[in-house]
Amino acid sequence: MTTATVPPSAPSSDPRRELGAALRRWAGDSAAGVPIGVVRVLERHGFGTVEPGQLLAGTASGSTAGLLYLGALDATAVPLAVAATTGPQTRDAHVAEAPAVAAGLACSGGATLLGHPLPAAEAAALGEALERGVPAALLSTADGAAVLVLAGPELEQVHGSLGDADVDTAAAHAARQSLCRGATATERITAAGTDVLLDLWVPVPSVLVVGSGSIGDALLAQAALLGWSGRRVTELDEARAAVADFSDTDVVVLLDHAPSFDAMLIDGVRRGRGFIGALGSRRTQAARRERLLGAGLTADEIDSIHGPVGLDLGARTPAETAVSIVAQVIAARSGRSASALVDAEGRIGG
Repeated sequence: MTTATVPPSAPSSDPRRELGAALRRWAGDSAAGVPIGVVRVLERHGFGTVEPGQLLAGTASGSTAGLLYLGALDATAVPLAVAATTGPQTRDAHVAEAPAVAAGLACSGGATLLGHPLPAAEAAALGEALERGVPAALLSTADGAAVLVLAGPELEQVHGSLGDADVDTAAAHAARQSLCRGATATERITAAGTDVLLDLWVPVPSVLVVGSGSIGDALLAQAALLGWSGRRVTELDEARAAVADFSDTDVVVLLDHAPSFDAMLIDGVRRGRGFIGALGSRRTQAARRERLLGAGLTADEIDSIHGPVGLDLGARTPAETAVSIVAQVIAARSGRSASALVDAEGRIGG
């Protein structure tokens, strides 16, 4: 997609975040003895192009969250999620052409599903990462007998074990290498001689443009070109509601200079999640800074707002300005300085 579309102002629910919230909630119950089961795709054939990172989670009482292949496998997957709370097992699922297409898949297919327990600590870690919108990986031995969860911007947080330190090290290295490719993935890997199933979730930024104008149009188009989601709002209440639900992955760019939108910036700074940028001249930024200081923000809190937003690329057109903004977002997400590659000494890319 290379052109921007502006969906309705009401945000659509993010299944991944909803799954994360459910896992965190169930993890609290699990600590009191309520087990959690997860169902993943071990092997598949057919179905056409399917997004990786498919995961269904459930409890022994029958509560479920997440989705496998748009629900086409529910007849097998939902009972397996319940059964997996007591121990690992696999089941084969087959979907004929008509029900597969009705569910939104390209064609018929079959899959071998792996169900296995997810301990409370690992469920809480995975749930928090999915809910906050930070990278996460779920790794298990192919038989589901052992589980490892990695989370954080560099998958540096480690929870659980695959049963052997060498396997853990090799599996974590493979997951981090996959993270460098920047895309959600499901793959079978061999880690120190052990067959491991890896599901990696890489959050995709969501850009909220607050205000109207050609720069906002160009920014939505640039976001779409990168595969990011994007939408526009023009009312303060809409903007504040969106920022209140931000994950670490989300981006807001304020185009409107009206002082009333200071309230949205204050909300965003105090929530402490996502990238907050504000357009405007030096004079506009200085006036905004004085108002925010007067409203009680500290100088450090105000400095967390990227304003004027964008890198100094010499942008003159709305399209060039949009490039400078998304370039700053990418640099901020990766912790890079946004300097020229020729001046950098570290690894190029990722």
